[in-house]
Amino acid sequence: MTQTSVQDQGGSVRAGEELNVSAVDAWMHQQVPGLQGQPEVTQFSGGASNWTYRLKYAGGEHGGDYILRRPPKGTKAKGAHDMGREFKVQQALKPVYPVVPSMVGLCSDESVTGAEFYVMERIAGIIPRKNMPRGLSLDAATTRKLCTNVLDKLVELHQVDVKASGLESLGKGTGYCQRQIEGWSDRFAKAKTWNVSGFRYVREWLKANTPKDVANCVIHNDWRFDNVVLSEQDPTKVIGVLDWEMATLGDPLMDLGNTLAYWVQADDDFIMKGVRRQPTHLPGMMTRQEVVDYYLGKTGLKVSKRQWAFYEVYGLFRLAVIAQQIYYRYHHKQTRNPAFKNFWIMVNYLNWRCKQVIKQAGR
Repeated sequence: MTQTSVQDQGGSVRAGEELNVSAVDAWMHQQVPGLQGQPEVTQFSGGASNWTYRLKYAGGEHGGDYILRRPPKGTKAKGAHDMGREFKVQQALKPVYPVVPSMVGLCSDESVTGAEFYVMERIAGIIPRKNMPRGLSLDAATTRKLCTNVLDKLVELHQVDVKASGLESLGKGTGYCQRQIEGWSDRFAKAKTWNVSGFRYVREWLKANTPKDVANCVIHNDWRFDNVVLSEQDPTKVIGVLDWEMATLGDPLMDLGNTLAYWVQADDDFIMKGVRRQPTHLPGMMTRQEVVDYYLGKTGLKVSKRQWAFYEVYGLFRLAVIAQQIYYRYHHKQTRNPAFKNFWIMVNYLNWRCKQVIKQAGR
């Protein structure tokens, strides 16, 4: 494998998303001693939600390298883009789950950037996106090791002691599975457009087959390869886990189901391959069934293939709702991003996939 220029880097700041650098810099000097001059500001292109910037100083603590996260314009920091919550979750998790970034500070003064934001230390490394970065080639055996290491970090998160981390108030307790099915069904009904299926059969099946929670633990709720940071020296080693916006207390198998909804394997059809956003197609990566078997073997949880169908269908349905919510904004001209134009096709496809999983489960 080669090791040149594979670190994840920021790019130019997008038009209309510029920071007030002087105001941010003044705030940063209050948080971190020893900073020199103003920062070089770049922006990361990954993600469609919160805006993420790199602040690179010539000197100061932590190497002068930081990440700033803020919500997009037109939203409030609380609710769907709650920067304060994301900051506090990571701050509480860091002592018991070391791959969480170190927090620098939270700013609730919206006059600085136009919204609440927080700053954390940057974890320098590789972020696997749709494809591994140029200059990095892994053989099948090394890719398999990467795959198992990423899954092991998910298992490790699910085993965090909730009381020891002070996160008892992060969720609502038992009944997580039922709340999710009800909540996502309601969200879909509100975002439905004329050109997508109503998911009636899928929603009724999920409601009728909702199990009791197998556990109540810390879950990430957006566990993907493009939310992990890998060591540049050893690209199979996970040194960071990012994007804790949707973290909560809930059922770990629901978290795994969400993860597999994004897991595009090498033998999937052309529609799935067309929306792949992580390198799970590479030789050496596990199939979805292998992921389930591996996770259950590591955790000792007992779930039959018929029972697992619920969690897989839930993950696919949830992904369909997320895609439909985005398409709804495009359909009603609340956004003109052409990338969202054909999301309705994917929503209908996911309805078909849900029905296929149900059919194969024999229920």
